[in-house]
Amino acid sequence: MGKTHTMSATKIPGPGANVAVCRKARGFSQVALARRAGVSVSLLSKIEVGDRALTQGIAAALAQAMGLTLDELLGTAPVERAEEKSLAALNYAIRRFDIPDTPPSHPEDLPRELAELNEHRYRTEFSAVLQKLPGVLTDATNCAHATQSPDAWTRVADAYSVVYWLAARHRWLHLAELAVMKQRLAAERAHPIAATVAARDEAGAFLNSGDFAGGLAIVDRAVVEAETTLRGRDRAYGLGILHLRGLTLAGRLKEKETAERHIEAAWQVAEEFPEDIEDHGIHFGPENTAVHVISTASDMEDYRESLNTADDLVRGGLTLPATRVGPLHMNISRSKLALGDRSGALESLEAAWDVAPEMARVHPTSQELMRVLTSLHRRSNPRLTRLAKRAGVPF
Repeated sequence: MGKTHTMSATKIPGPGANVAVCRKARGFSQVALARRAGVSVSLLSKIEVGDRALTQGIAAALAQAMGLTLDELLGTAPVERAEEKSLAALNYAIRRFDIPDTPPSHPEDLPRELAELNEHRYRTEFSAVLQKLPGVLTDATNCAHATQSPDAWTRVADAYSVVYWLAARHRWLHLAELAVMKQRLAAERAHPIAATVAARDEAGAFLNSGDFAGGLAIVDRAVVEAETTLRGRDRAYGLGILHLRGLTLAGRLKEKETAERHIEAAWQVAEEFPEDIEDHGIHFGPENTAVHVISTASDMEDYRESLNTADDLVRGGLTLPATRVGPLHMNISRSKLALGDRSGALESLEAAWDVAPEMARVHPTSQELMRVLTSLHRRSNPRLTRLAKRAGVPF
């Protein structure tokens, strides 16, 4: 499931530490790689030594220049030994997508089981998700084959959306791409909204690989389809989650006009929801739109705008789950660090670890923030030492 690169001998490992390893393995000088990737030599040097955080956009440009996918450069999260059996069971369940077996004796329990699975997801409890996912996926698939109902196939598509999410968070790109392929197949027999969710996740797989332009093409095609096939709340929700994916992809490309088009469309649809809703495992509404706008502003290097939007959001009170709040704090930390506020960046990174520790451990932004904060640090800081120990990195 993707290649894992050996970290360099920098003090704190992180995705940015992979850049020099990959560059040297392919015989590039800093000057040659910087020229091919369209970045300055100074920026590349600072990323490699840990004085600047490697962003997803720069990482994608560097990966492409070296003939790698984004996940290969960032490095995949390792599979814990205790979880190997669950991962093998998940792969087995996925392989048997078209081989019906005995349907569950209590199919009426499936909606509850899928909802409980998503509750673990919202709390970023990766281990619990991986442990329960094979059984839920197997039962949902066998039930769908037995009944052939759109409701049942929609549940299968939703279960594969959870597989995609888990794989994407760990940068297991092969599993993520396999999940969205099966998700699309299930969506063909499900309610129309399932195809929209599947397109959103497929665009996410392009995002994870660093092919941001390809992901935008998927989003644009899905928006047209959603506008013609969906009605009522499904239409608003489906368009909303697609535009959130679109603005993220455009931000990574630094395509300001495209990002603003998706941002405006997302805000317009969000007006139909007084508060955020959860459907098919994904949240949409004004809060999650703001969270995505904050991240994209940081991607576009509009750090002040990112922090101003974050202040307004946090002041209003957050109702979103850890899956969204954890990355929010990471992006606030990223903007603060870019503006030279190391203390504030550390405080926000601590908040990300407090609300979503399992996600913070494997998330490339969290790993990079930790690497740079420790690299730049010049004197004793008990808070940073405690967080480094919690993250399992030497400092």
